[in-house]
Amino acid sequence: MGTTTAQAEASVARPRRERRLPGEEGTWVFILGDLTVFAVMFGVFLYYRGQDPELFRSSQEQMRQGFGVVNTLLLLTSSLFVVVGVHAVRAQRHVLAQRMFLLALGCGLAFAGVKYFEYTDKLDHGFKPATNDFWMYYFTLTGVHLFHVVVGMGMLGFLSVLARREELNDRMTALLEGGACFWHMVDLLWIVLFALLYLAR
Repeated sequence: MGTTTAQAEASVARPRRERRLPGEEGTWVFILGDLTVFAVMFGVFLYYRGQDPELFRSSQEQMRQGFGVVNTLLLLTSSLFVVVGVHAVRAQRHVLAQRMFLLALGCGLAFAGVKYFEYTDKLDHGFKPATNDFWMYYFTLTGVHLFHVVVGMGMLGFLSVLARREELNDRMTALLEGGACFWHMVDLLWIVLFALLYLAR
């Protein structure tokens, strides 16, 4: 009985860890808004694919899946680096954190490089946004996503600078977490794009 009472008192005395969303509320409003816009674009793509499945199928056969696989691996690896970086900041391992964010930035640069070669390959073979609906959506969707990658790379550069600080106040911590969440969103969007444009039949 005494042991049970002591345990209950200890439980009351120990403060409960407050659960919260990482980053600021405004960051999540932006992320959810961005995801909604992409969801609409994905829906429009699927609608028009349903209107002319043969055209989309024959166009999709011209896609080189190797480009998409490499870029998927790059973004998944970059997200892993970001996760390790955030944990390193919390553990006060600043050198490791900065390295992780810079490695994630390097993956983003490699992604953009692969995308450049893929765009060049498509244009050299005569596939342009005006070719047909599939290529219009391909260039539009991947182009908008690439813009997000570029913005995300700027954010990763900022996080690498932030990681040098010995102490982070609440605002800086929210910026760190929000930037990490944005990059994970970029990764998630690419996974959906990869499935829609390269794999779905």
